Amino acid sequence: MDVSGARRVEEPADLHLHSNRSDGTEPPAEVVRSAHAHGVRTLALTDHDTTAGWAEAADAAVSLGMTFLPGAELSTRLDWRSVHLLAYLFDPDDPALRAQMEEVRGDRMGRAERIVANISRDYDLVWDDVVAQTQTGATVGRPHIADALVARGIVADRGEAFDGILHPREGYYVPHYAPDTFRAIEIVRAAGGVPVIAHPATAGRSGMIPLRTLHDLVDAGLAGFEVDHRENTADGREVLQRLVAERDLIATGSSDYHGLGKPNLPGENTTPAAMVERIIAAGVGSRPVRA
Repeated sequence: MDVSGARRVEEPADLHLHSNRSDGTEPPAEVVRSAHAHGVRTLALTDHDTTAGWAEAADAAVSLGMTFLPGAELSTRLDWRSVHLLAYLFDPDDPALRAQMEEVRGDRMGRAERIVANISRDYDLVWDDVVAQTQTGATVGRPHIADALVARGIVADRGEAFDGILHPREGYYVPHYAPDTFRAIEIVRAAGGVPVIAHPATAGRSGMIPLRTLHDLVDAGLAGFEVDHRENTADGREVLQRLVAERDLIATGSSDYHGLGKPNLPGENTTPAAMVERIIAAGVGSRPVRA
């Protein structure tokens, strides 16, 4: 096993995939195999606020001759806006980052229980239904509640759950704790990691962050943006591409694969090798794993 990062990255590279250690539906090794089957040769596992799947994913990647980048998708908040921060190659034992992820995971659990309690007033759903849909040690979230609603026959799939019962307008929603985005970037950098904002140009209330704030985030240490993602709007991608060029930032493209939890497929958007190499050069908290 090579963790030196010396060999050139093999394309295509998909740097945003989830396993059942958070809200994906497949174990980490199966996520890697799914990515390989779709032609991906370099990947990052980015489960929400956890590194629990790293070892299994790395072993699977090595067995298939792939390159694995350790990562995570961190929950953060910018004023009222939820901002997901992809972090690559950080030190998983960094005390500040570990404490932050543990706090988020703990609050997610309590928040999920409160949402279920709200839903149970009107629907036949109890907490044990959610537990049955959750991998031991996983970061529990609304997708697991959605899976429980599907299993109970209340909705047909996750999409219907999020468009209906789990949508904030329905009144069951409860927010969860997340650190300030600027503070999260600082913590990731201090842990040797590379912070990239995930799907930063989606439509709707939590869509594009104001351009002045994006510049401020870059000034604070943000390394780049996930530009090519199916949920980014065309106009938003153009804004991000101009900003990437102007500030010489990292631009990634990824699938945001969740197994059966979303229609997204591995490799539907990919990151150029040159950008992956920039991430590897900047990340000093951990190293890529290669066969």
